[in-house]
Amino acid sequence: MSNPSVENVVIIGTGCAGLTAAIYTGRASLNPLVLEGPLPGGQLTTTSEVENFPGFPHGVDGFQLTQNMREQATRFGTRFEQVMVDKVDFTAMPRKLICGDRTILARSVIIATGASPRMTGVPGEKELYGGKGVTTCATCDGAFYRKMEVAVIGGGDSAAEEALFLTRFASKVYLVHRRDSLRASKIMADRATSHEKIQCVWDSVPVAVEGVEQNAVSGLRIKNVKTGAESVLPVKGIFVAIGHVPNTGPFAPPLEVDEGGYFKPQPGSQVQTNVPGVYVAGDCSDHVYRQAITAAGMGCAAAIEAERWLAEHHGG
Repeated sequence: MSNPSVENVVIIGTGCAGLTAAIYTGRASLNPLVLEGPLPGGQLTTTSEVENFPGFPHGVDGFQLTQNMREQATRFGTRFEQVMVDKVDFTAMPRKLICGDRTILARSVIIATGASPRMTGVPGEKELYGGKGVTTCATCDGAFYRKMEVAVIGGGDSAAEEALFLTRFASKVYLVHRRDSLRASKIMADRATSHEKIQCVWDSVPVAVEGVEQNAVSGLRIKNVKTGAESVLPVKGIFVAIGHVPNTGPFAPPLEVDEGGYFKPQPGSQVQTNVPGVYVAGDCSDHVYRQAITAAGMGCAAAIEAERWLAEHHGG
């Protein structure tokens, strides 16, 4: 049986980071192969309208934005396959990506697998996620809730930041936390608890998201963990801010990750991993910004680094 061909670059993931990397490596005539996971296009495909991506003054549908990027990448010779990577072998060159009973060989690899938001799992949350009132990104969706009451679920820095950001738009922000004080840093906690628009709802957990019948959030049912009493917050938007889970899957190890499980770039680089020729981009290594535009920027950087590395070590 003949040996499988060796790819110049394999990109894993098709969110903004992966597709931007595909556009750049495609234009560099590297004939990239992109491996799609279970959600082609990433989290952005679940966003009904993106208003903060440059170049779209009236906003753009999240699915359409990723579809445009996909078509652009295809134009430059990118190939797509919908397969899952089960494990990797980065000990030798070429690098090995094991996908079921198939092994893909690559001289360079760009991992852009994203991160998945932690959800509460309460009834109604899944049904009303993405354009229907339940979201995980105030920066993305806060402006849709001008002069409305909203709720933020969580108690860490992210939850406090989301709540404070939402005060620019919402008439009132309920900050729902299962304890009687925030886990956030003191400065963030002080800002949130002292803000006139933020009402902290202590010792409380979500029970259900209401409004499934209307296909839009009409309230958040909560329960006091000390008394057991239930009540409904009359909100139109619910922002879940209990963290993200980076999709580092079969890559860590051998790739280094930080204490949160995010890929850990090498010092002096935003995208280079501890394995030469293997790069990361987007939300799988970014726990700070988590925006479509920053993911795209990292995808660009990873592609340029991969192109330079290939030129130096494999003659282009």
